[in-house]
Amino acid sequence: MEMRRYIRGGVMAPLNLCVIAMMVSAVTSFVTPTSSTSVISGGVVAESSRSYTKSGVTTPLSATVDAEVESSSKKSSFKFDNYDKPIVLLGLSSEGNELQRLALSLSASLVGNNPQTMQSTLDKLERSQGALLVAEDEEEDDAAESKASDEQQQQVAGISLSAVGLDEEGPFVLDAGLIGELIREKTLSLTSGVVVLDFNHPAFHNKEFEVDLIRALSSVAKQLYEELGLLSVYVNVQPDDADSGMSDKAKERKDMIEKDVLIPFSDYEICVKNEGTADDSSWDNIEWELQRMIGRALLAPPVVGGTGTNSADLMMGLNTFFLSLSFPHVEDASPYIEQMCLDVDSMEYRVDLLQAAKDYLTKASGDDDSCNDKDPRFDILYQQQRLRFMCRPNAQRAPALPFAGSGIIDDALPIVYTVRTAHQAGTWPDDEEGIKHMFDLLELGLRSGAEVLDVESAWDAKLTDKLMKRAKDRHTSLILGSHHVVGEEVSMDEAIELYRQCRMDGRAHGAKVVLSINGNDNDEDQLAYKASIAAAKMDKPEIPNIGLILGEDGSYSRILNPRFTPVTHETLPFKAAPGQLTAAEIMAGRLLTGQVPTERYAILGHNIAYSVSPQMQGSAFAAVKLPHTYTRADVETVEEFVEGPIWNDDNFGGCSVTIPHKANIIPHVDVLTDAAKEIGSVNTVIVKKDKKGTRVLIGDNTDWKGIYNPLRRRIGDKIKSGSYALILGGGGTARAAAYAATKLGLDRIYYNRTPEKAQDLATEFGGSVASSLSDDADTKNSLGAILAENQGNVQVVISTLPAAAEFELPEWILSSALPIVFDVNYKPYNTALLLQTTAKGCDVVRGSEMLWEQGVGQFELWTGRTAPYGVMKKVVLENCLPTEAD
Repeated sequence: MEMRRYIRGGVMAPLNLCVIAMMVSAVTSFVTPTSSTSVISGGVVAESSRSYTKSGVTTPLSATVDAEVESSSKKSSFKFDNYDKPIVLLGLSSEGNELQRLALSLSASLVGNNPQTMQSTLDKLERSQGALLVAEDEEEDDAAESKASDEQQQQVAGISLSAVGLDEEGPFVLDAGLIGELIREKTLSLTSGVVVLDFNHPAFHNKEFEVDLIRALSSVAKQLYEELGLLSVYVNVQPDDADSGMSDKAKERKDMIEKDVLIPFSDYEICVKNEGTADDSSWDNIEWELQRMIGRALLAPPVVGGTGTNSADLMMGLNTFFLSLSFPHVEDASPYIEQMCLDVDSMEYRVDLLQAAKDYLTKASGDDDSCNDKDPRFDILYQQQRLRFMCRPNAQRAPALPFAGSGIIDDALPIVYTVRTAHQAGTWPDDEEGIKHMFDLLELGLRSGAEVLDVESAWDAKLTDKLMKRAKDRHTSLILGSHHVVGEEVSMDEAIELYRQCRMDGRAHGAKVVLSINGNDNDEDQLAYKASIAAAKMDKPEIPNIGLILGEDGSYSRILNPRFTPVTHETLPFKAAPGQLTAAEIMAGRLLTGQVPTERYAILGHNIAYSVSPQMQGSAFAAVKLPHTYTRADVETVEEFVEGPIWNDDNFGGCSVTIPHKANIIPHVDVLTDAAKEIGSVNTVIVKKDKKGTRVLIGDNTDWKGIYNPLRRRIGDKIKSGSYALILGGGGTARAAAYAATKLGLDRIYYNRTPEKAQDLATEFGGSVASSLSDDADTKNSLGAILAENQGNVQVVISTLPAAAEFELPEWILSSALPIVFDVNYKPYNTALLLQTTAKGCDVVRGSEMLWEQGVGQFELWTGRTAPYGVMKKVVLENCLPTEAD
């Protein structure tokens, strides 16, 4: 049988009045698609004719879901690290065309909403298909079509690769092997389009083909998920409006395939009600939630005992709080959300307290027909999304969530997903059937992309192992092992063993033990805290331990517990549990007891009146309600500061260090981190206490992270051979740039007007020194000669030159593949280099981004908790963006 594979492409008017998809398809059965496609632009429909053919064998449309894929390759599971394959969205759209719209939105976001990049990707896909599949007699049409495309070229909305299509000859479904082929050829990747499997595509409206289409598309879903290891998201559309545009037939189809196809062949799930057809802004939240979910899915998996992004060490860090919601309906919390978000770092979503959870149990038991028309599973997921949406405008304490390209999501307040059983201070039934359903709902928490999943440690070992394996293999949620002892006291040894039990055989990232006491005559309220300290010494790696005492007698335990404390809020009409305190009450208690002293911080430098760091760090401390201060220390010599009152204060917490003291501070610290040693400068001093309580001064460098983080987001993990970073300048920041480029895997070329300084960088960090930036390959050691000799290209330019130099790149560097251009200056906002390269279409990184990125690193080193990323970014931009006067 002849197989036709072809692309349908489109553009979109700037006003976003219409949506155009791109479709890659292959006929798999009884129909042959025509070559006619419709290109919509600004409401005008133009016909274009183009077909691509290639011989091949395809799977019949009548293939069953269980059909074996004809491939010798082993099954491939989704891998977090270095994921560079398309995202898959599957489900059934209503008349709101939800899957297609989400695919276009996500596709655009994955490339930073850059129309030029999307158009380039579209062209690449067309060229790839044409090279393989265009017949000779069709090539003469290329020029005419290209001209028409240029005339219509406006903003590409995004790229959607639909797995099912319909034309005048009937429906067709792609061969999943085609996607595999394009992935292996690197034509399809994370940023080249989103694959859509819509089981309510217009092709399904023909009853004659419906069953075969279901089977064929289900087989594709299975292959993409199991064989190709694509990250798949079930878009669960369930309008509650009778006039929603989803027919009864479509709803029946959804019910039929949900348990056998849509859920098994996806790892994540997003719920949509009427947002797809609503006239309000609610659709924006749905697009945002999908981006948040993908951002979490693509995080590096959490490491037990690890640090950094997506670690329990920061998420469950010092002086962090989560608020336990106890409403039967999430919307009931709406009047209190704004004030609550100001005081907490996460929200606990107590599934067992929801009315939807009760409906879930009723429906599962089959004893009551009143729930037959309800879908409590959908409701549980949807209400969690509603909680996120309500928190979003007020999530000032939210940490950074890297998304894609240059993107950072900074308004996603983390959620702790909890199903608490009846004998552990909750309401969920803990009989055999109840525990089985509890684990089903915990898996639902993983599918929702919950940041923290609370897993009680006392239940069925097989069910626990299954959940933990899935969490480790396919998700990035932090696991909080927990156990509550209700109504009886335990000994110190028993309490320690409970902490060890909550480590879940080394698979939990944090452990939470809640105890009961019958009185408080001998400091029994300190039992959980003391046991947590003792347990931490017994097992490695060390993980955050959370220890509390139930009831009013246990209130002090909440002050003692240093990490991730559950709280109530003064605006709430009732507490989630007796003895709970507000975050404000706990912080006041910690201040009074000296657990959280008022620490002094400063920026050390000279002529630093311009520095934005005091506003940035001061606002960050205020946002998380820490009582610390941050000032300028403008001195000519380091010795003036070291001998002064801030450095010698018992409450000195640390300092930022800037020009000209980054090297001179080194003799005054006790320990240097590896980064500080290799870079040869310190921009951060951290104060710790050793076991004897003696102050230890640690010198670190976060400048390199301020360079590394923005570039890593833009270029990803996979660096091609011959990719160079051109580093301009020879000072301390150039050293940090060289260190960052090394960590990114980029080869280095250095250029400086003082060649000896450039040579020093090459000697210490490896790389080449360019004698000039000329493109003359015949001139020894010129940039052009180095690149030609090594068949390389400049992927990144990092300028550490002063803005006053008004440096610009030679035009030849910007004439072909555009490099990412990083200028470390944050004032002025637009340097000559940035103006030049922005005009050329380069992706640029400003020094302002470096400033808040390195500042976030400093804050987290000082405080041992997540930084309020959005707050710090906002302060920097307010102080760096040009004014009308500028």
